[in-house]
Amino acid sequence: MADKKWEESLALYDAVVGEHPDFERKGKSMPYTSVNGHMFSMLRKDGVLGMRMSKEDREAFMEDYGVGQFTNYGANIREYVEIPDAVLNDKKKLTAYLAASYQYTLTLKPK
Repeated sequence: MADKKWEESLALYDAVVGEHPDFERKGKSMPYTSVNGHMFSMLRKDGVLGMRMSKEDREAFMEDYGVGQFTNYGANIREYVEIPDAVLNDKKKLTAYLAASYQYTLTLKPK
């Protein structure tokens, strides 16, 4: 079941990332996007997507969708939220949130 979820999530993620001229999917075993040396999204091996958001957007998102902070390998990933299937499966919402994540990440000091 995890493999099917992974494949479906990866296909959705790739479709949205591929449509944005400034996004490039990187990574093979853990796909991610980054800008100026900062990652702004990553797809875990179980098919769960995490996205970086500003404090205000994170708090509103977690309240609206009843999700928590994104974790990877048992660690909380700072500034990331877990993206629920309701957003992952809605291309319009996923595109909007990923664009907002990108815009927020552009405000961070380049590495």
